[in-house]
Amino acid sequence: MSSNSDIAELELVYVIVDLGLGSKVVQTAKKHGISGGTVLLGRGTLKSRLLNLLGINDVRKEIVMMLSYREKANHVIEQLAKKFNFIKKHKGIVFTISVGKVVGARNYKGHQGKEERGVDHSMYQAITVIVEKGNAEEVIGAATKAGSKGGTIINARGSGIHETSKVFAMDIEPEKEIVLILSEKESTEEIVASIRSKLKIDEPGNGIIFIQDVNNTYGLYK
Repeated sequence: MSSNSDIAELELVYVIVDLGLGSKVVQTAKKHGISGGTVLLGRGTLKSRLLNLLGINDVRKEIVMMLSYREKANHVIEQLAKKFNFIKKHKGIVFTISVGKVVGARNYKGHQGKEERGVDHSMYQAITVIVEKGNAEEVIGAATKAGSKGGTIINARGSGIHETSKVFAMDIEPEKEIVLILSEKESTEEIVASIRSKLKIDEPGNGIIFIQDVNNTYGLYK
């Protein structure tokens, strides 16, 4: 049975790695106590001279999402950082975000978390942008212009021909793209402002942006 302190401290673990490593990340996490996860396909936008010379404009990525109690999550991301060498540049990124409430997860049934999201001492924030398909590159361009070093683009789709998923009451259908950008906290406002202006986010139907504090990270470099 979980203690009262456990109940208040759930974390969502994000791991971004090259294509083909997602299942290995899940297997490693399982060995250290996290029972499962969800793997999404995406593409990174961090440019390098070598990739451009080789004619490779996008790097295929896998995004692994796993839920765990904070103490275990911190242990697991440390083990993942060692296993996949996240201490070196471009090997991958792992970070955690606080979870306030979980419904429908068997291992965390009825979980009610803290009201606050994230922590005040967080150095980084996760910027999530949902836009029409084809606009993700414009999001990355606007973010880069404001100082971002890149992001990860995820193709989103609904669960059936007549069904859609919803994020913050916005339909996520086959023509949507999700852009995940990690930012130093002091740069977030400028990056978000650049995206809002370029994509005209404040106009109905043009997209949505939400920001979350990141609690713990490996693989981020200035």
